[in-house]
Amino acid sequence: MPLSSSLDRVLARISARYRDDPYQLLQMLRAVQASYSHVPPAAIDFFARHLRLPHSQVQGVVEFYAFLHEVPRGRYDIRFSDNITDQMLGSRGLMNRLCERLGVKPGVPRRDGSVTVDLTSCTGMSDQGPAAMVNGLAVTRLDATRIDEMADLVDAGIALEAWPRDWFAVRDNIRRTGPMLDLHMTPGAALKAAIARGAASTLSELSRSGLRGRGGAGYLTAHKWRFCMEAPGVQRFVVCNADEGEPGTFKDRVLLNRFSGELFEGMALAGFVVGARQGFLYLRGEYEYLLPHLEAVLERCREEGLLGSNLFGSGFDFDISIHLGAGAYICGEESALIESLEGKRGQARVRPPFPAVRGYADKPTVVNNVQTFIQAAQVAAMGSAWFSSLGTEKSRGTVLLSISGDVPKRGIYEYPFGVSIGEVLGDCGATAVQAIQIGGPSGHLIGASEFHRKIAFEDLPTTGSLMVFDWTRDVVAVVQNFARFFQHESCGFCTPCRVGTTVMRQLIDKVVEGKATTADLNEMESAGQVTRALSHCGLGQTAPNPMLDALAHFRAAFEARIHDGGGDPGFDLDAELSEARSMFGADVAKEGHHGG
Repeated sequence: MPLSSSLDRVLARISARYRDDPYQLLQMLRAVQASYSHVPPAAIDFFARHLRLPHSQVQGVVEFYAFLHEVPRGRYDIRFSDNITDQMLGSRGLMNRLCERLGVKPGVPRRDGSVTVDLTSCTGMSDQGPAAMVNGLAVTRLDATRIDEMADLVDAGIALEAWPRDWFAVRDNIRRTGPMLDLHMTPGAALKAAIARGAASTLSELSRSGLRGRGGAGYLTAHKWRFCMEAPGVQRFVVCNADEGEPGTFKDRVLLNRFSGELFEGMALAGFVVGARQGFLYLRGEYEYLLPHLEAVLERCREEGLLGSNLFGSGFDFDISIHLGAGAYICGEESALIESLEGKRGQARVRPPFPAVRGYADKPTVVNNVQTFIQAAQVAAMGSAWFSSLGTEKSRGTVLLSISGDVPKRGIYEYPFGVSIGEVLGDCGATAVQAIQIGGPSGHLIGASEFHRKIAFEDLPTTGSLMVFDWTRDVVAVVQNFARFFQHESCGFCTPCRVGTTVMRQLIDKVVEGKATTADLNEMESAGQVTRALSHCGLGQTAPNPMLDALAHFRAAFEARIHDGGGDPGFDLDAELSEARSMFGADVAKEGHHGG
């Protein structure tokens, strides 16, 4: 195929770097974005032609991901984390200060093309905010002085490599350890033990441990692996879901930094059990700064014979490649993640069939999150009794919590399942606590009357996030932040989620503006229930949680801001959702949002 321009030659080199594989389209587009600060129309034309893909498919991928743009961004692309805990630490004020210093409006590149200042949902740095990303790299602990210095560096055109290194330092902030974080396995211990036992016995050991996926749904890990192992077909895959997009959660970030060797060994272990030879680590785009470290650990594993061919003389081959996301929360849902891994828009698939039966490339695929693979490796090396002796009857082992918000000691805490909320709050120094959001915005908002409850799958399950709000915080504003997050992150595939998240956001805005009536509060409950019941995937099914919890436990905060003296009754929800009801019917199976 003749190359018509210098741009085509650059694009051809990018495509060749990814073996001209259509499944690598998202990685190719990321490379173009990094080189040109946007994806030009000519690049979309080129990849459609070169990869023999529908033009609409390539165009759709560019439009879908937040970190891809069809118009140029500034050479410095600065995005402030807009998570509620960053807002509580003053992120909005700092962004406005930087915009003023640089003479720009949020989201609009400066006329000289040098800089764009914008917001992004959450950078995974809630323990060291306010945080931002500059050209994809995390900048933590922002303050007014640092903002002023940043403006000077941008105006002077100083290369990012010459910016103060301590700005980019990301701390682990591990505050409380337990058996998982304290365990230092000898590299290869899990694989050697598994090979000695055999795949079937290893699976039985994992089953006896009671390990459940740490991604939210809590499905038994051994069952998922067994379904994959027994599914028809020869080729299988292992996928690690490291798309930790739940605002307030950052435990995977720490595990990827500290335990990446154990993670890769856990993925190889899964490959050995189910008969897969290829694994993928789907890394959240916001954690791009971890990529060099992870690639280095992968290379070390290959050199030490922990990945590659004929591992430990067993005849088993396994290797792992890393795939970067591009800013789409929905990709935390395992089937959406697989779509993204295949270079497509990250939209949840209709299930069943589940990925264990038909996943990546329509082949049986195990999808687990970072912590699950690490703990599976630990079980293989230490035995099921070591693991199952901790926790509760239905929740074995320990839980990692990412604690942020109004606490003096933000960071990572490890507890046996069954610990009470009150005990956790005491350990992290929280006082005068009004409410906590557990499990991120898709989890639940509870007040002090429920702090006796236990963290466990049978009581309060969590993906690992615990955000603390004291009595100085406005619960309605917290819910408004979450509602805006879900509206922004809805992929728009199904009407109940697309319309429902919009309606909920509009109604909460109305409350905040003092324009709501009692009827609007009732409408909020109705909108939440309908969105939860009819949405296609876990995003829409969980998006109403914080609003419905707040109405149940903090209704006085809403009623204090309403007036019943007339006003716009708002939105005709039944009319808006009639199309979706007719399409999906009333019985929509619930799905867990994140791959466990």
